[in-house]
Amino acid sequence: MADPSTYRPATGTIPESPGVYRFRDPGGRVIYVGKAKSLRQRLNSYFADLWSLHPRTQQMVTTASSVDWVTVGTEVEALQLEYAWIKEFDPRFNVRYRDDKSYPFLAVTLDEEYPRLQVMRGAKRKGVRYFGPYSHAWAIRETLDLLLRVFPARTCSAGVFKRAGQIGRPCLLGYIGKCSAPCVGRVSADEHRAIVEEFCDFMAGGTDRLLRRLEKEMYTASSEMDYERAARLRDDLSAARKALEKQAVVLGDGTDADVVAFAEDQLEAAVQVFHVRGGRVRGQRGWVVEKTESLTTGDLVHHFCSQIYGDTAESMDVPREVLVPELPADADALEAWLAERRGSRVSLRVPQRGDKKTLMETVARNAGQALAQHKLKRATDLTARSAALEEIEEALALSTAPLRIECYDISQIQGTDVVSSMVVFEDGLARKSEYRRFIIKGATDDVSAISEVIRRRFQNYLAERDSPEPRVNEEGRARKFAYPPQLVVVDGGQPQVNAASAVLAELGVVDVAVCGLAKRLEEVWLPNDEMPVILSRSSEGLYLLQRVRDEAHRFAITFHRQRRSQRMTASQLDEVPGLGEIRKKALLRHFGSVKKLGAASVGEIAEVPGIGPRTAEAVLAVLHGEPVGGSPATDGGPRGSDQPPGETPS
Repeated sequence: MADPSTYRPATGTIPESPGVYRFRDPGGRVIYVGKAKSLRQRLNSYFADLWSLHPRTQQMVTTASSVDWVTVGTEVEALQLEYAWIKEFDPRFNVRYRDDKSYPFLAVTLDEEYPRLQVMRGAKRKGVRYFGPYSHAWAIRETLDLLLRVFPARTCSAGVFKRAGQIGRPCLLGYIGKCSAPCVGRVSADEHRAIVEEFCDFMAGGTDRLLRRLEKEMYTASSEMDYERAARLRDDLSAARKALEKQAVVLGDGTDADVVAFAEDQLEAAVQVFHVRGGRVRGQRGWVVEKTESLTTGDLVHHFCSQIYGDTAESMDVPREVLVPELPADADALEAWLAERRGSRVSLRVPQRGDKKTLMETVARNAGQALAQHKLKRATDLTARSAALEEIEEALALSTAPLRIECYDISQIQGTDVVSSMVVFEDGLARKSEYRRFIIKGATDDVSAISEVIRRRFQNYLAERDSPEPRVNEEGRARKFAYPPQLVVVDGGQPQVNAASAVLAELGVVDVAVCGLAKRLEEVWLPNDEMPVILSRSSEGLYLLQRVRDEAHRFAITFHRQRRSQRMTASQLDEVPGLGEIRKKALLRHFGSVKKLGAASVGEIAEVPGIGPRTAEAVLAVLHGEPVGGSPATDGGPRGSDQPPGETPS
């Protein structure tokens, strides 16, 4: 691992002007490209304390051996150069918005004498009008199949078109009325171009005008008793409406916009973008990207816009509006750069209300589902789980793959309500029936709490191991702590790991490995090691350890909240004179919470069986912080009694 201080440039030599910088590895390859409003301020942040950096950034600066930069005049120029360098060098540490496929467009070749409607992928051609992108080519063909009844334009290739003209006979579409057959002269070039232009107008959002015209012509033909033409127009009208149903209006003002939303965690981010043209969703795209630094949502927006709209071939796809969840720090420069690529003004903004905000929420839900599906796919993939266990075995130098992993987490608030969770993963999957919860009474900090919970768990294991009774009870279930794990994971760094390891050594448990996963930097700590084990950010092993840790944290904090809620409830109602456990439970069961109980009236509280008006007044006085007068116990039973409501002691 290289030391970044060996190639750190002197602070005074770094300019404070805008610019673009490159980190290179020992072989001279560019591994990261970034831009900055102030090169000095940005580059100095990479050479701070190594362990304070984001793990991916930490990996990048220790892989690099040099850094250079180029100054520019404005942030817009910096954006242009950053994009050019990312495209040229393809740096391994930059965020990459990439698909395993290109997205199809519905293209109209207006540069030909007889324009053609077709599915087209790849770079844009001058003189061709594009609609989309669409998610699938079949979606375009389905739309075309419906609209060719109304707009019988050419869809055949140049070879088919030429051959039909030579033999004087159109193709099947010409016979069934889905092509006006310009190849055999049924319509002239001008007439065919008029059909195509009307199709483009329809796809661009001018739908109402066409529907009104078709409906008017249908009624006119019917009144003239031309029923065959009226029936044909009726079918055309139906086909057009059916095509519109597949592209529902989401923005009534005919907006051209891309709506972008993100769902993210510490490691990855899912992005979804809906392409809205003429107020209708024409297509949708999505990616899951690895976060290369500690990126904000605004940073993700910057990377998305600079990469997706950067290609000259794609510049026609820059819409008038880009709706995003958060503006990046360089929003003004980004707007200017996008406007330059579009050739007209581009607005980059966060929707605050109305249909655009509602659509943004829909796109955000799609992004959340995409991220969840991505994680679920990795979690349920047998190959990925096997690879994860093998990576953990190799990284931690274990004798065997850890088929059973137990993880422990502590939850507390300043030493109160200290609890611990134990979650179990077997073969890389959660085994929820084996989860356990512990109430910690003899500890106030995380280190002593970890010691106590590990001691209690493995003392129970040793007792059950040495017990003459079988490990499986009469119902065929394993006893609570009958089986040891191959690996114990604690949520924390070196102090917690050393504490857990010391307890296991004291108990004589030598066949269980221990490691810790620290949240901030996601490094793996081993007992008595001065330096942590750094797993690759794309490592399946790290992903599994993070899932185990996050599940332990969720289970612990849920138990802690339950304990804290019970304590707060008890501490308030315990102050009501003469109110015992049974009547407290009756009140909480009736109102559902202390908050709702405090908002009730004396009469509503007195309706609870066993609670009289004086007790109700005392309850409200305590909850509202008022002094309690007299003893209310006499209205619900003998003083100090705690019988069930409606009963009297025998």
